[in-house]
Amino acid sequence: MSTDQSDYENGLLKKVITIDGELKEFLINYAGNKLQPENDEVTVGIILEAIASEFPELLLAVAEENYLRGYAKGLDDISLAPENNNV
Repeated sequence: MSTDQSDYENGLLKKVITIDGELKEFLINYAGNKLQPENDEVTVGIILEAIASEFPELLLAVAEENYLRGYAKGLDDISLAPENNNV
């Protein structure tokens, strides 16, 4: 099975963020100034890119937690599957 970048694109990463709090305002301004998007619209993906370049430990912690929760959920799902199910 072949995968390409389009397989990993997430609509949420392309969502333009609006300011509705101090932290969002800081992140939008920081990411916008650092990466200077062509259309001046800061998306979730742009913010993640800015954070990843300066604070990769934060994103790694989130990714690890997501992986472990997904793995545990998969194990739970398997344990709940009927025995005659070919899983």
